[in-house]
Amino acid sequence: MNTRIHIGPLALAPGAALAPMAGFTDAAQRRLAARWGASFTVSEMVSAKALTLGDKKSPRLIENGENCAPYGVQLFGAEPDTMAQAAELIAGYAFDFYDINMGCPAPKITGSGAGSALMKDPALAGRIAAAVVKAAGSRPVTVKMRIGWDEDTITAVELAKRCEDAGVALLAVHGRTRAEMYHPGIHPEWIAAVKQAVRIPVLANGDISTAQQALDLLSATGCDGVMVGRGALGAPWLFAQIKAALEGREIPPAPGLAERMSLLRGQVADMVAEKGEYVAMSQARSSAIYYMRGLPGAPSLRRACCQLSSMADLDALIERILRENPDR
Repeated sequence: MNTRIHIGPLALAPGAALAPMAGFTDAAQRRLAARWGASFTVSEMVSAKALTLGDKKSPRLIENGENCAPYGVQLFGAEPDTMAQAAELIAGYAFDFYDINMGCPAPKITGSGAGSALMKDPALAGRIAAAVVKAAGSRPVTVKMRIGWDEDTITAVELAKRCEDAGVALLAVHGRTRAEMYHPGIHPEWIAAVKQAVRIPVLANGDISTAQQALDLLSATGCDGVMVGRGALGAPWLFAQIKAALEGREIPPAPGLAERMSLLRGQVADMVAEKGEYVAMSQARSSAIYYMRGLPGAPSLRRACCQLSSMADLDALIERILRENPDR
């Protein structure tokens, strides 16, 4: 399981990729994942339409800073020409590959025909992929997708083949339909069907929160690697654990509480340095909640996270956690 995956000219180190997640995978989160061994990271989704209309906020989602892993920018949209134009507009930014969002289930995305709504129209998805590949030049293009729209519209294999024919270099498949959102469990058999249908690398995604779950999903699907999303939020060390498992090494233990809180503070401080305290803290609340998993009194701690408005607030919360959990 130590084989390198290639995305065009990029040779990826063994490990799990960080899935793109709106509101979470900003530059601070991506750098943290990369430091812990993520094979590559992807931006929050960026609206192709907004880019072409000159929106000033969208380019900020692309800026990456120093990152020790390959980095891709994810675009979403439902029109081939608009997606191609957006790809050309951001060509001057520092990133390694383009990613196309064909998996987001959020109504505000699917309502425009983008995201997982493209699972209902594999032909359109293929045209979008072809348009972005053409506009991307020498940069590779990847696709993040689901297995279908609902149980009556399982289109993953057809869509995957169309993407491969269009020149896409890698597919990441979340093992649920759009109708299932994030529950119940994933369907590994459909991810496996995609892997068997195409020659390009395929990553399995969904319900991975331990290194063993990563190995089990690889075994069940025959995929080339895995992509991790929510399971790594508040637990960046999961990337180091999966990397060790893939390389046949002993899996390192999760860090103790003090280091865990230090990681939280470092991530938020990184966000503040880039965005300013007011903007960063409003976004950091959701990230902080994930660091509370498994702690005594987690509901109370989550409420405290929702009230964070400054680094001083965060420091006070961390001090409280360490004081109330001296044996951890």
